[in-house]
This record gives sequence, C-alpha cells and structure tokens, in this order.
Amino acid sequence: MMGKSHLIISTGVTLSVMNLLGYEITIPAIAVAAVSSLMPDIDEPNSLLVRKAIPEFVLRILQVALIGAAIYLYFAGLAQPPWNIALALLVGSVSFLPGRRLRHLVMILIAVGLVAFADAYDPWNYIAACILIVASVVPHRGLTHTLYGVAGWGALLYFASLSMNDGGSLWIAGGLSYALHLLADSVTQRGITPLPPLPFKLRLRLMSTGTKKGSAVENVCILLTLVLVIYAFILSP
Repeated sequence: MMGKSHLIISTGVTLSVMNLLGYEITIPAIAVAAVSSLMPDIDEPNSLLVRKAIPEFVLRILQVALIGAAIYLYFAGLAQPPWNIALALLVGSVSFLPGRRLRHLVMILIAVGLVAFADAYDPWNYIAACILIVASVVPHRGLTHTLYGVAGWGALLYFASLSMNDGGSLWIAGGLSYALHLLADSVTQRGITPLPPLPFKLRLRLMSTGTKKGSAVENVCILLTLVLVIYAFILSP
C-alpha cells in the first residue's frame, strides 16, 4: 500500500479501537500511532516516512559536503601522494551514490550523532539510533515486516514509556498501528513473511500497489476507516 494509505488506515483504526476500549487518547499516543503506521517502511529509502525525514535538499547538502571534503583531503597534505589522491577520490565518489544509498548513509550518520551527542534524550536517542542502523542494512519487507518487528517496537515503547506520566498507552498505540501496517501489506500480491526463517507467507493477493485495482482497494479501506472513526468518536456513547 501507499504510505498515505498506511498513515490513514493504521492511525485511524488504532485510535478508534483504543477509544472504544476506553483508553485515553493523548497527543503522544496520536503521534506514536501515526509514526508507527509508517515505521515498517523505514527500511525503504523512498518510503513516505524516510522521504519526509530526509528530503532531497539534505541529500544535496551531503553531496556538496562530500565533494568539499574530497577537495580538502587532496590539498590539505594529510597524506602523502598518491594516498591523498586515493582518499579524495574515495570520499568524492560517495557523493555520486544513488539517492537510496545516500539516504542510508544519512540514516547511519544520524544514528551515530544520536548516540554521541543526544544523551539528554535518553532512552529515545538510543532507540532511534538502533532503528536507523537496522533499517539501513536490512532489505525491504524483511525484518521490519515481521512479528518480531511488532514485538520489538512494542517492547521498546513499553520500556521507554515507564518513566512517563502519560505513557501507559503508548506501546498499545504503537504496537497496534505497526501490526495494522503489516496486515494491510498482507493483502498485496507480495505479502509478508511474518515469522522468518519459516517460509510461510501471509499473502491474500487482493491488490498490487500503484495499479488501478490497488488504488480502488486502498480507497475502500480508507472509507471503512473513516466510518469506524465516525462511529468510535461521534456515534458511540
């Protein structure tokens, strides 16, 4: 499914179910549900979540910085010829990587920065760093699209929210929204492998993302989500 569909469906269904079950809908819970609805696709550099977090202008800045670093290494005399040329070419060549690889590089650099300089945000900095590193090395619809990913994300939110006054429902909002993303992906032709290394695939083959049929299925799911939201927040006593 498209990222916007995941965002609407997973977030809407999660908050509606929580409201019907009597959980308080807080601003942190809404934010966690929204982020979690896109979190499984963090392993895809061109996904909605990654593109919004690392837009094109950031990649352009990185490319310029790498070229500048290559020029500096060539003229600074930090290494004797021909090693200065080799270092300059090595660093400069990174700037010509495809956008997907550059986003992976940015994710790793952000992770290093979070570990090194963001102690004030403990434990969220370490959580974000671990997620970024894992997402930059695993294939799309790999580890993040499994029940292990659901359990890991829910556990991270649970332990991170123990010290928060209003954090009791965060792991529920995050875990449920994450799981709904996987459920939505299971209706596609590609499906998911929920428990690797077991070869079992959850694949209903109802749609293919980007096709007319796929768009129709997504629109129906969005419409049903809106109906549930209206019932949960307006019609339900």
